[in-house]
Amino acid sequence: MSDVVFRRARRADLERIVDLLADDAVNGWRERPGAPLAPSYVRAFEAIDADANNLLVVGEMDGEIVATGQVTFIPGLTQQGGARAIVEGVRVAARLRSRGVGEKLIDHLGAAARARGCVCVQLTTSKPRVDAQRFYTRIGFSDSHVGFKRDLK
Repeated sequence: MSDVVFRRARRADLERIVDLLADDAVNGWRERPGAPLAPSYVRAFEAIDADANNLLVVGEMDGEIVATGQVTFIPGLTQQGGARAIVEGVRVAARLRSRGVGEKLIDHLGAAARARGCVCVQLTTSKPRVDAQRFYTRIGFSDSHVGFKRDLK
């Protein structure tokens, strides 16, 4: 297995990114992979790509996109005006899970946050994702907060 290389996502990567998002036993049902892509994916990609406070990355291995993740940089007043980074949409191709790709992806997103001067990186994961929770704990995240969400549609 060759090493994974991370880079900023391009529009041409979008179909594969959606495939990765859909390959998820917990929340994959929310996605609509396949051509033609829903226009909402294209609009979202364009907004993310145009926003300096967002970074969408892909991980490539042997020319194939095998991972993706997004980090959003948020200025804040707490922690003495410290910015924070929110990580979302982390996915690794099923056949490569538990092989270090996810940890390298999180390290890459964390390095981007550090370079932007963020004081912390935070994320949420669904309660049924016990494997993901173990993974995040193993790589240094703590379950220090209680998170809440409210659907708006």
